[in-house]
Amino acid sequence: MWTLGPLAFAAPWVLTALAILPALWFLLRVTPPAPRRMVFPGLRLLLDLRAREDVTARTPWWLILLRLLIAALVIVGLARPLLNPVGAEATGGPLLLVIDDGWAAAGEWDARRQAALDLIARADREGRPVQVLTTAPPADGDPIAAGRLGAAAEVRPMVQSLTPQPWPVDHDAARAVVEGLTFDGGLSTVWLSDGLVHPGSVALATTLQRLGPLTVLTGEQAAVLLDRPTREGDGLTLAARRAAGPEAPERTVAVQVLDAQGRAVARAPLTFAAGEAVATARAEVPPDLLNAIGRLDIEGVPSAGAVVLLDDTWRRKPIGLTSGAPLGADLPLLGDVYYLDRALQPVAETRRGEIDALLDRPLSMLVVANSGPLSGPAAARLQEWVQAGGVLVRFAGPRLEENTAADPLLPVRLRGGGRQFGGTLSWSEPVRLAPFPSDSPFAGLAIPPDVTISAQVLAEPSAALPDKTWARLGDGTPLVTAEPRGQGWVVLFHTTANAEWSNLALSGLFPQMLERLLTISAGVEGAAADDAGRPLPPLSSLDGFGRLGEPPGNAQALTPAQLTATVPGPVHPPGWYGTAQDRRSLNLVDHVPELEALSGLPQGVARGTVADVGREVELRPWLLLGALCLALVDWVASYALRGLAPRLPRRAAGAVLVAAALAAASGEGRAQEAAPPAEPASERVLDAVTETRLAWIETGEPGVDRMSDAGLRGLTRILGSRSSAELGQPMAVDPESDELIFYPLVYWPVTEGAPPLSVDARQKVNDYLRHGGMILFDTRDLPSTAVEPVLAQFDVPPLMRLPDDHVLTRSFYLLQDTPGRFSDTTVWVEREGSGNDRVSSVIIGNGDWAGAWARGQDGTYLAPVVPGGERQREIAYRFGVNAVMYALTGNYKADQVHLPAIMERLTQ
Repeated sequence: MWTLGPLAFAAPWVLTALAILPALWFLLRVTPPAPRRMVFPGLRLLLDLRAREDVTARTPWWLILLRLLIAALVIVGLARPLLNPVGAEATGGPLLLVIDDGWAAAGEWDARRQAALDLIARADREGRPVQVLTTAPPADGDPIAAGRLGAAAEVRPMVQSLTPQPWPVDHDAARAVVEGLTFDGGLSTVWLSDGLVHPGSVALATTLQRLGPLTVLTGEQAAVLLDRPTREGDGLTLAARRAAGPEAPERTVAVQVLDAQGRAVARAPLTFAAGEAVATARAEVPPDLLNAIGRLDIEGVPSAGAVVLLDDTWRRKPIGLTSGAPLGADLPLLGDVYYLDRALQPVAETRRGEIDALLDRPLSMLVVANSGPLSGPAAARLQEWVQAGGVLVRFAGPRLEENTAADPLLPVRLRGGGRQFGGTLSWSEPVRLAPFPSDSPFAGLAIPPDVTISAQVLAEPSAALPDKTWARLGDGTPLVTAEPRGQGWVVLFHTTANAEWSNLALSGLFPQMLERLLTISAGVEGAAADDAGRPLPPLSSLDGFGRLGEPPGNAQALTPAQLTATVPGPVHPPGWYGTAQDRRSLNLVDHVPELEALSGLPQGVARGTVADVGREVELRPWLLLGALCLALVDWVASYALRGLAPRLPRRAAGAVLVAAALAAASGEGRAQEAAPPAEPASERVLDAVTETRLAWIETGEPGVDRMSDAGLRGLTRILGSRSSAELGQPMAVDPESDELIFYPLVYWPVTEGAPPLSVDARQKVNDYLRHGGMILFDTRDLPSTAVEPVLAQFDVPPLMRLPDDHVLTRSFYLLQDTPGRFSDTTVWVEREGSGNDRVSSVIIGNGDWAGAWARGQDGTYLAPVVPGGERQREIAYRFGVNAVMYALTGNYKADQVHLPAIMERLTQ
């Protein structure tokens, strides 16, 4: 291969034929054109007789230049020129493709695979054999091995079927394989790297360079790894990592928080500053949904590294509740742990019982209400538990006796005497709380002005008391004191856990303070110690693109103790382990060290990106096509010089057809790389008329269009299962280019800032409405100022609010409400008495019905329905069924023959 700047020639020896161009010039110059032929009638000879006849002795200079240009184009084209050539310099020997197929390569996998196919196509043009080596351990558990060296046609199907693995690559094992390869002739290597440094990466590059020229191609964007979230108050702190470096551009990704059923709970954007490796953001999640979170995804990044699975050990910490009163005496509103249970249930798993029974199982925090001094074996066991990291929270009460000096589980020494309610510690006026100290776990919490304390136990004054005080009353006396013990804490509330001594337990501040205490606990990482060896079989596994599916056949079980130490691989893929009722997660992020961009490669290694491969253009088809076109021009000029121009059109038409066929044949090599042609309009019309289908308007906003498509597909499935209407899959239509007349109902999601339609498109929509079509305009949550410009484009008839007795409310189901994803909806229909047999051609509402109907491929709903939940979603489906039946049957249900059956249904 010979390279000249951005241009390269795969067969440069053909260029030597350019030396014959001067000889060709001389040959064409001395060769006269063909003589002009004329018919010889006798009279015609006498007419138009000339004294002398001019005969062209030489070919015109412009025709000579044209023919020389044709010859030059053919010669240069046969030399196989390439524009922007990419890849290791061709040595005439084999091509070795090393492909990183671990989790970090999945984000741009289509581009990487296409780059590999382009390189194989280039090797095919050069007649070079190809061998492929993937660097991630295979899913079947076999060791890494190189593919068979063979022709490009044999290797291409294997590369097309490659998919990324959900675990890291093993460059040390790949280097060992490379060291065992042998080749005949010079070898060139292209390494499609994931852009990260792994153990053995530099050694692998050094080994590859010893075999011949090496080119390393990386993706255009760095791999992103989603970290585990952390809970802070009523939300989550989200974080993601990437390989940092001065060339890392600013990038924003969005993290989606999903519940266990795959429904979206929250969404937050994360922005990587230029050159930064970590991006963080806070996601506000309703408190009652925090414990329902099951998965986090990075939108638009199909990779196992962009997924975090959260199991029960993360979501809910177990808390033990006990009191000095007998079990079963905890009466509502009066019991010692009633308010504690109510406050902690949204954020933790509460367990009741005696201290010994509670400590038999793992606990994050133990709350003891209204007990006397703790002593004996239970106290000794409790001290060990606190030393190991537990948090003991105690509440005062009438049972806290005077002799507290012997109680080792109090953070401070209590003042003796008169600590019971109604004694010396009672006040004529209740006392409010003082602001929380800045070093207190409760710092930042808003204190309601109506929270007051009527009685408390007092702490003995000491020099260490201020450091142990986390909350005070307005008069400065401690309300909450705490002391660290080993890895745990002992915390004391100097008032009761119920409303006997204060109204703190009745306020919203109470659960917030308890949740802050829960955050300082070490937590519980797995099952109990006796369950540490219990095997957890693989339940479902992530693939390289972060999709959950059936685990591979060679996947093996793990014990809870092994989950934290096992690196994901073919035998233990990331995903869920255990049973549907008790499952544990194995995440890739827990075993991936700090990400580092690929660097330190040996001198002489060429670098580029996978996108550079796609910019390589073979100029041979275009040069030969240009030569053919110029040859046609030469043919036309030659006919003109010979006086045969009147007979040119018919022959020229045939020549154009031949040129088109040859051009198609010359571009066959690139046909496989081109995108598939758009669906012909005739095929869309045929699909629309052969089956009855619903349609939705394309808005150009990906999120809205995706929801419209999923919503109408969900509604079509409901129609097929509940009625006799058998509809085909819905189609997306554009009024600018598509006909609407084939569809009985068109769903039109109104978007803010949508460009106005052309005059032809408006006329097309108006004709559709006048001739029996029906459009459901869904304004969703847009203001009227954004909706009016859209509706003003069409001839919308006079409207009225949907009456209770309208046919739309009883075309299939008897409906009293028409909710969608939102319950507060208003529906407008055409005023009665208009055309179309009194059938409304326009339905306008703000329910976001597509959002309520939409379901994913796995059957999960894509958007929450508020506030009515699944019952509201069912009514939204019924409204959709009624709308379709109304479009199909018109005012059929308005006939009086149906009135007795409807009245009977209403009275049941």
